[in-house]
Amino acid sequence: MEAVLPHLTAGLNAIAAVLIATGFVLVRSGRPLAHRRVMTAAVAVSVLFLVAYLLHHLVAPVFVFPGQGLIRPVYFLLLGSHVALAVMVAPLVGVAFWRARSGAIARHRSLARWTLPVWLYVSVTEIIVYVLLYHVYRPEA
Repeated sequence: MEAVLPHLTAGLNAIAAVLIATGFVLVRSGRPLAHRRVMTAAVAVSVLFLVAYLLHHLVAPVFVFPGQGLIRPVYFLLLGSHVALAVMVAPLVGVAFWRARSGAIARHRSLARWTLPVWLYVSVTEIIVYVLLYHVYRPEA
């Protein structure tokens, strides 16, 4: 299971990123019901991601990023911004989702303007980190 979890979390984040972007397009196209359904799916997929991510970090060994040269500071800058924003975005998504579900649409909209781009950034940067760790610089088996 340990070997599957990084691939699962990356896949879930890829799905979440597509759903988030689709939700944005739908709301801008004046399709609020479709937007609601897609964003509910994005939240559900993100919750599944979080469970898989926490499980992965409970069972997986920690390894040091082996990349050298310019990629090393780029990787750590990307990882640092990803982690900081991921910690921040989780409660923002929850509050934005709650506001939408409770009918406080104006308050939802004002928060979602900031939450959506951060959430999308976090999803995409997790995929980049995954690619660097598991496909460009593979951990020792």
